[in-house]
Amino acid sequence: MTAIPMEDPNRRDILMIATGAVAAVGAAATAWPLIAQMSPTAATVAAGAPLVVDLSAIPVGGSIQVFWRGKPVFINHRSEQEIAAARADDGVIDPQPDAERVKAGHEQWLVVNGICTHLGCIPANHEGDYGGWFCHCHGSQYDGSGRVRKGPAPKNLALVPYEFLSDTKLQIGAV
Repeated sequence: MTAIPMEDPNRRDILMIATGAVAAVGAAATAWPLIAQMSPTAATVAAGAPLVVDLSAIPVGGSIQVFWRGKPVFINHRSEQEIAAARADDGVIDPQPDAERVKAGHEQWLVVNGICTHLGCIPANHEGDYGGWFCHCHGSQYDGSGRVRKGPAPKNLALVPYEFLSDTKLQIGAV
């Protein structure tokens, strides 16, 4: 029996290489979906991921609504008059000072969960007797600090976790 030199590949060597390549591609094609299904979907990542908001486009007295974790969040750029009115604590159903509802040094910005604490409706901004929010569904009214003043809502609009990255950037979540 004569040995076949390694420099001279024969048909069997080519078949072994081709079989190995097909097996490697098959293993990768099988592993890809298994690995991919372990990663969270884009919706899951977006639902819990921190949200960075640029505040520079919001004029004084203006507000925006963003969505974080599938819920509306109101961001109000309060004027000096709105801040002064919010500091008056008379007649609130769920007492909480305005200073506890905003960040020190950034009192002009109010960031609250935009869901009515009565039955989960979304109140309208800058409406009602107190210039805050008015829930058209059942008549709850909130002041400029998100505190309930009138109606069936038992609690103030909830605060969301946030921090200021700069004077014009706000991060909601993962504080």
